[in-house]
Amino acid sequence: MLTRHTADLSVRFTGVSGLPAERMIEDAWADPIAPADPELVAVPKEPYVAGSDLENAVNLAIALGRPLLLQGDPGAGKTRLAHAVAYGLGLPLEQAYIKSTSRGQDLLYTFDAVRRLYDVQLDGARDDSRYVRLGPLGRAIARAGHGRRSVVLIDEIDKADIDFPNDLLRELDQLSFEVAELPGTRYTVPAGQNALRPIIIVTNNEEKALPSAFLRRCVFHYVRFPDNAADLDAILDLHGIAKGELSDNAVNVLLGLRKLDLAKKPGLSELLDWIGYLQATGTPAADVGRLPASGALLKQHSDQLRAADWLAGR
Repeated sequence: MLTRHTADLSVRFTGVSGLPAERMIEDAWADPIAPADPELVAVPKEPYVAGSDLENAVNLAIALGRPLLLQGDPGAGKTRLAHAVAYGLGLPLEQAYIKSTSRGQDLLYTFDAVRRLYDVQLDGARDDSRYVRLGPLGRAIARAGHGRRSVVLIDEIDKADIDFPNDLLRELDQLSFEVAELPGTRYTVPAGQNALRPIIIVTNNEEKALPSAFLRRCVFHYVRFPDNAADLDAILDLHGIAKGELSDNAVNVLLGLRKLDLAKKPGLSELLDWIGYLQATGTPAADVGRLPASGALLKQHSDQLRAADWLAGR
């Protein structure tokens, strides 16, 4: 049986491969409490390859109205998936980048009490709504109250204090909140309108364990790093890097490096930076195996030493 939050099963993410180079999508930076025809902005296509298992996980989370919790190696594409889903469905993307000081309420709203006190002392201003700023999740809930859906990215949730996920449990379940400083002000996803529930994607790099109660409210998926040359070639092609001897050699080096016991294995971002630099500087394909510009790939000295030993033994 599907949960009580079951959304519109007709809403499905099918990737971005067949979509145009840009789309007109609601401006996520504009006032979420906007008229029926909100301001639109041109959003460039997100170059992203999503396998069928990842697409199925996204669609399961949408259908159940649950957050999608992504784990996996850094650089495997967890964060960029939210951009791809937002683009694929033509929805605005609200982004929350979590820090060690983040609080659950910050995702809903913040109240600038210091500025209010200063203004009151200065000119007696008492319009408290001026000091309320909705957070990413709060903006998505407010937008839903006006009949429009959003995608919400909660990135690297494990960076926050251990209590942070628990602080979000009710809000993620109910998707409604009140602004304590503005009595009577409440934002909520309309009852029975589950197709307006924000599509929430949470990333976790496993720096600390997440509470069991939080895990129970999520759909889980492990994003694996592409472990074969064909998949990496397809990703490079989406980023405008044509297949050739240089890119082939670079991909083979990357796959070899990722088999080593490195403290920080290079990911897709490092690969794109590295190949882009090698191409821009006209590096011969035959020199790629010597690991030129290794600082673009390997970010710790111990990893560079292990890579040098590996190259010497090839």
